[in-house]
Amino acid sequence: MSQEKKLYVGSLPYSLTEEELKEVFQPFGVVVSARIIIDKMTGKSKGFGFVEMESNDQAQQAIEALHGAELNGRTLIVNIAHPEQKKTGFSSQSDRRRDSWQRTYS
Repeated sequence: MSQEKKLYVGSLPYSLTEEELKEVFQPFGVVVSARIIIDKMTGKSKGFGFVEMESNDQAQQAIEALHGAELNGRTLIVNIAHPEQKKTGFSSQSDRRRDSWQRTYS
C-alpha cells in the first residue's frame, strides 16, 4: 500500500461513525477503508482516524477539498498519514536528559 493513499483525518466530531466518515470521502473516489481511532479505556472516539483512498490522485483531491472544511461544527484536518513509528522505551527528550547527565557527571 502506498502511503500517499492513506490519509490522516483529525478534528473529527466525536459522534461520527466510520460509515459516516467513509461517506464524507466517497465524492472524491473509492474509499478502501475508513477507521476512527477509539480510546481503549473509554470506548469513545479520540477525534481522529484514517482513510485510505484507491489512488494517490483521489487522496490528493480529498485533501484539497476537505482540509479546513467544517463537519458538524469542527474544522477538519486532512493530510497524508505518516508511517507508524515503533515505540521505544525512551523518548528523544529523555535521551537528551540522559546524555546531558552523562556529560555533566561522567
